[in-house]
Amino acid sequence: MSDLRAALERARPRGVDAIALRYWLLSRIGILTLVSAGAWLFAENREGRTPVDYLDRWTQWDTVHYVTIARWGYDGEPGIGQVAPLEAFFPGYPLAIRALHTISGLDHVVAGLAISLVASAVAIVALARLAAIEAAPGTEPAALAERTVLLFVLAPSAVFLAAAYTEALFLAFAFPAWLCARKGRWAAAGVLAALACGVRITGVFVAAALVVEFLTATDGRRRWRSAPWLALPALPVAAYFTYLHDRTGDWNAWQHAQERGWYRTFHWPWEALANTWEAAYDEKQSTVFAWNFGAEIVAVGIGIALTLWLLRKRRWAEATYIGLQLYAFTTSYWFFSVPRSTLTWWPLWIALAAWTLRRPVVLQGYLAVIAPFAVAFVLLFSNGRWAG
Repeated sequence: MSDLRAALERARPRGVDAIALRYWLLSRIGILTLVSAGAWLFAENREGRTPVDYLDRWTQWDTVHYVTIARWGYDGEPGIGQVAPLEAFFPGYPLAIRALHTISGLDHVVAGLAISLVASAVAIVALARLAAIEAAPGTEPAALAERTVLLFVLAPSAVFLAAAYTEALFLAFAFPAWLCARKGRWAAAGVLAALACGVRITGVFVAAALVVEFLTATDGRRRWRSAPWLALPALPVAAYFTYLHDRTGDWNAWQHAQERGWYRTFHWPWEALANTWEAAYDEKQSTVFAWNFGAEIVAVGIGIALTLWLLRKRRWAEATYIGLQLYAFTTSYWFFSVPRSTLTWWPLWIALAAWTLRRPVVLQGYLAVIAPFAVAFVLLFSNGRWAG
């Protein structure tokens, strides 16, 4: 019994890990409670006597597509076929859902939520550790880690860390990959980036940033014998594109699926901005979608400001990561899914946390303005009104 007690004591999270997990747990409780409340408050009609099924609150937007792939593959449900161009979704997350369902017998949506629950804990701990090692002289690492996690879990788009979406699983690989790179553990960074590439195309931008980080490292972390590991992320992308070619005869099936489903055809940034502005403010879309497009413009503005700041600080690798994402987002027909992607911008949350430590009024403004939006976005998502 004493051995078990000692083992549990050794396994108990400490330091910034304990802080991160505390915020993770409290934020999960808050989100689950809000979604439960939404099931009662937003019935099918104003005279409804029973709440909407709780699981239905989470079966929104892309969750349907991930579950479809997990259950039936890329051909879609037998007799129905594809409800969207499913080739647009990388296979890592659906495969994880299928694996957990097969092992445990859990419903596919529940399996997706369980994966996001665990993966979000891993991601938040990794972010806290990353913030701790990025602390500037004169800044307490634990204080910066705690503030970073607080701002991160209160982000409006943080609801996607709880949903059956790819964000949590992606970040559970991407944040540790960057943490390993900052410690000079390039083999682990390459493996984790490869896993991230299997979940989202954004993993390619992580891989590119890792290469820049390797090439610009001047603190003894760069060891050329480790360089081949940074090519590893190309393998899952090549494997998926080869699979799509074998299935469709089209090497560019992923991009064509993006174009068919989400209008991601190439446009110059000023054209994309004009199209997004028109969708947001010219009464061409429903009020819900118009509001979403307004949020896209704000998120792109934040991304541009962040990239310029990173360039000014000569943080070339992180600027590469954010800049490549912005290029992808601002050269399609319109801006789409940028607010969700702010979750993956770890330099944003660490820099914002450092700013609030220097200027408490910034934290006050963030909590006063952003926290209510976070509550609203949880309710909007769980009622099918916001896709991020």
